[in-house]
Amino acid sequence: MATAALAIGALGAIAPVQAQTRVDFTVAEYSSKTGPYYEEVASAFEKENPGIDINIQVVPWDTLLQRLTTDIAGGTAPDISIIGTRWLLDFAAQGVAEPVDGYLTPEFKSTFIDTFMAPSVIDGKIMGLPVAASARAMMVNMDLFEKAGATPPTNWDEFYAAAKKLAALPDTFAFGLQGKEIETDAYYYYSLWTHGGDILKADGTSGLDTPEALEAAKLYKTMIDEGLTQPSPTNYNREEVFNLFKQGKVGMIFTFPMLIPQIKAEAPDLKYKILPFPEGKAKATYGVTDTLMMFADSDVKEAAWKFIEFAYKDEWRTKFDHGEGFLPVTKGVAAEDYYTTDPDISGFAAGLPYAKFAPTIEYWEEIADTTVRTMQQIYLGQVTPEDGLKAAAAEINAIRAK
Repeated sequence: MATAALAIGALGAIAPVQAQTRVDFTVAEYSSKTGPYYEEVASAFEKENPGIDINIQVVPWDTLLQRLTTDIAGGTAPDISIIGTRWLLDFAAQGVAEPVDGYLTPEFKSTFIDTFMAPSVIDGKIMGLPVAASARAMMVNMDLFEKAGATPPTNWDEFYAAAKKLAALPDTFAFGLQGKEIETDAYYYYSLWTHGGDILKADGTSGLDTPEALEAAKLYKTMIDEGLTQPSPTNYNREEVFNLFKQGKVGMIFTFPMLIPQIKAEAPDLKYKILPFPEGKAKATYGVTDTLMMFADSDVKEAAWKFIEFAYKDEWRTKFDHGEGFLPVTKGVAAEDYYTTDPDISGFAAGLPYAKFAPTIEYWEEIADTTVRTMQQIYLGQVTPEDGLKAAAAEINAIRAK
């Protein structure tokens, strides 16, 4: 027995139980595919790295910022997380974000498309990596256009004229207008930018008190009042507007590439077309990136970075971008024929040369919330477009002056 015990002890010395390093990863939920995809990546990584456990928590976008804010305040922040790039400046200013320059080799850095890397650079430091990218465009239901005898629009006058015809069809809403929750402000920026306005003026003050901003808001309010949108847009978030479109009830929406896989899976017979936003004084689309950020207080940064490098291999990025309907953030995936030959994706990618991004400024979420609140008040008729935008501009300027 003593000999056996010694033998067991010797074996234990030779092959000790390997301690597990746990990396907590908070994943923003883009669709029902997001969680299973990242679990698959984590499983493949763990097979190659048996000492590291990737613990994935999937959180809906609408509650992600609050969840992270609560976790940070409570000292339970994850090691890495997908975040909205627009939050990055505040996280960096608070010392929450870890610069990744020291981890990023020249070879790995060269795999990224510079356009999408740029928004994560703050004060010369790379504060995260682009994890998802998209541009926005107009999507129209071609069956409804044919029934209405309307032509897909290229400018706002044609957009309004087409809406009048579409609204005459039974059980049809001409334009699906988002007025609830995340990106309600973005729906307004589409109109603002193409009418020649901007979120901020050249001097850094709010652009909401300009003639272009007023014209953009009045257009939407007129369409609501004339029954050219679904009833009560403030009751509809982004997904609910998209669902109306997938059900064949809406003639025109503004959307992103992520909707394409959903339509193919849920409404394969829907006949649609991807077009640029209607033009006013300018051409514009919304360029959007999300960022993969490492938290400064993580105790497992090396293990977390090892997983990050693994997850950015072309085989995984191709699966992610195709599955979720994103534009590629890495050069290897961007080189695929798919992004120039597929009529859906190429329709979104075509807008990148004139894409606008939300400004990377402090207190952006407060500014965006002010815009959301103002547009909701305008849509509900609680304030006039003139008074609402003037008050919003003053509030934003006060936020900027903090």
